Amino acid sequence: MSVDEITFGAEEAMEKAVEFMMHEFNAIRTGKASPALVENLDVHAYDSVMKLKQLALISAPEPRLLVIQPFDGSTVKDIERAINESRLGINPAVDGKIIRIPIPELSEERRRDLAKTVKQIAEESRVRVRSCRRTAMDASKKLEKDGDLTEDGLRDAEAEIQKLTDRFIADLDKHTATKETELMKI
Repeated sequence: MSVDEITFGAEEAMEKAVEFMMHEFNAIRTGKASPALVENLDVHAYDSVMKLKQLALISAPEPRLLVIQPFDGSTVKDIERAINESRLGINPAVDGKIIRIPIPELSEERRRDLAKTVKQIAEESRVRVRSCRRTAMDASKKLEKDGDLTEDGLRDAEAEIQKLTDRFIADLDKHTATKETELMKI
């Protein structure tokens, strides 16, 4: 394994940490309707557990309304139960074979709780990025120990890995600040 392969692998892993955080952020309610809010809910249907996005078409025709159109009308009750059992704090209204979910305004207290959740998710992602850095640093040190890399090469590799880490941590911080601002905006 070469230094380039190590840094490339670290960069890929750090990108995945950022993507994971963004995916988690999409599931946090901001008072604005988004299909990502419910698409990964687990629904017990057909004697198994499936994601809602596998069972229905989810759309947001208005800023404060989600509409769920099940592919099979017999799953409406299962979808409604899954939404009611979720911790999203939203109440579905069944209208024949369509489920409408009005998205209410968030209270100030709920906004603060969600901001804390955003910070926790961001910190978990920072830990993932730092773990990627540690793995890459250890791999570089092993190359140096095996004689495949000089001391100067090791120092350069560590500097490159640190630059990557700083870039991804800054990216995480930027996305976190944006999400917190979005949450606190009325």
